[in-house]
Amino acid sequence: MSDDNSQSNDSPSSKKGFFTLLLNQLFHGEPKNRDDLVELIRDSEQNDLIDPDTRDMLEGVMDIAEQRVRDIMIPRSQMVTLKRNQPLEECLDVIIESAHSRFPVISEDKDHIEGILMAKDLLPFMRAASEPFSIDRVLRPAVVVPESKRVDRMLKEFRSQRYHMAIVIDEFGGVSGLVTIEDILELIVGEIEDEYDDEEDRDIRQLSRHMYTVRALTAIEDFNEAFDTHFSDDEVDTIGGLIMQAFGHLPTRGETIEIEGYLFKVAMADSRRIIQVHVKIPDNAPQPKLED
Repeated sequence: MSDDNSQSNDSPSSKKGFFTLLLNQLFHGEPKNRDDLVELIRDSEQNDLIDPDTRDMLEGVMDIAEQRVRDIMIPRSQMVTLKRNQPLEECLDVIIESAHSRFPVISEDKDHIEGILMAKDLLPFMRAASEPFSIDRVLRPAVVVPESKRVDRMLKEFRSQRYHMAIVIDEFGGVSGLVTIEDILELIVGEIEDEYDDEEDRDIRQLSRHMYTVRALTAIEDFNEAFDTHFSDDEVDTIGGLIMQAFGHLPTRGETIEIEGYLFKVAMADSRRIIQVHVKIPDNAPQPKLED
């Protein structure tokens, strides 16, 4: 048979090859476990059947099935809230300062959530200043979920019921944090930023209770001070250098490695360097000391 009808690697048929390969593996009892599936996906990337971004998203989808809401939530201490009796001017100050679009509304304290306020609902009161303002007039019901809820089911609920924020409670009914649809999507597609996001020169930022995003150029000394760790800076000066040293090569986006109990995932990299990493701290580790 001649080669005239052979397909190039860039053709639509070759792109279908990944899914055909995946189905063939499944129906022949392969892959047998998660590691086999990850290897299949990475082999598909190496064979140019999928691109690195697709690989990263597929691995992200698998990751969320293994995580619970407690792993990704914004902890109670980091929640920005409004009080039910707060005047309009004070509400606007909080909204402008935080740049959030949704806020839990509390009465006595953060264990007493009365509902959710959307910043856009205050616009009519700003135009008609003479109209009496009360948060109760624009308060929306709060959705409450347990810490133990699986993240993939949380995402499905966000999509099917068309809301973007949920209050997270512990086994005793106390508020332990909140979770948003953006928190989950960032696990799949990476950090979501736009032109209005805060561009402060902060090297370390908290994403959830146990997850942080760190610039690769962060000095190891600064990282140690923030996380109360003791990584050596004798041979390398930055977190990016420490990670490359541990890998023994320049890692690509999505690669992970554990160093002294801390799980590092390359969130952004190019052909020459690591740019940004996500760090998951151990459950028993102290909360990092970050600048406000």
